[in-house]
Amino acid sequence: MTRAELTRAELIAHLLRHRLAGPAVPTPRQNNLRHYRLFGQADPAALMGLDPERRWGPGAVLELMAERVGVHPDFGYGQGPDTIDPERTVDALERLAGLLAATARRRGSVLAGTGHPTKLAGFHGALARALERAGCALRTPALGTRFREPTPAGQRTCVLDAVGPVLVVRSADSARELLHTHSPQPVRLALAALTAAGEPLPDLVLGDHGWLCGAGRLGIPAGGPADSNDVAPFVAEAEGTVAVAVPMDDGAHPDCYRALSDYVLQRADLAPYKD
Repeated sequence: MTRAELTRAELIAHLLRHRLAGPAVPTPRQNNLRHYRLFGQADPAALMGLDPERRWGPGAVLELMAERVGVHPDFGYGQGPDTIDPERTVDALERLAGLLAATARRRGSVLAGTGHPTKLAGFHGALARALERAGCALRTPALGTRFREPTPAGQRTCVLDAVGPVLVVRSADSARELLHTHSPQPVRLALAALTAAGEPLPDLVLGDHGWLCGAGRLGIPAGGPADSNDVAPFVAEAEGTVAVAVPMDDGAHPDCYRALSDYVLQRADLAPYKD
């Protein structure tokens, strides 16, 4: 069944209804400001693998996030809900559609990965499958690779795996436990595996968190979502490292993102999603 096309107004209504954007998104102001300060202090977890061209103090970070995301621009506002401007969200989704359309035209290869496997794997997977239908090759290298990742409590052992065409990180101790991660290590491992096998790097990386920043830092066009507390992708976009960072809440039910992927595919003039 082909889905009906979404108008921009309908998508904005969807974003507001599910609090993916709007005046009171789930990530509170105090959480945003904490992450802005951590990025300004060059905290490795906040950098997500990015090596910024210049020092970004908390004030410069807030100014950028107000511009790119639509958060409240005043540091004096320290508690309560914060904002993602839905118009900025849709603008960025349309830029992401342009990135997909360009990749489809040249039948480029695509690698998709997510640090939010229980939330965003379906979003990335829908885009990747549409590109595959358009003649693009999907890459899922380094499956089964084990690695250690730092955590606030120490370290954990992880395994690179996939949900459909989307690379994810699983716990080495529980095959069913999908892990949330900001680390660039998974995309570095995947790209290193391609190089070791004598294969070319992908023409596009779809992802979030460290998947975006890690790929962008290596010069690979990358695009995908970032929440209002995820500074690194927006700094990377501002500095020209990441092609597109889409401001939106990244912790909603996975079904909420179906309308967004449908809209991107519609704007990219790619094959419609089929149930």
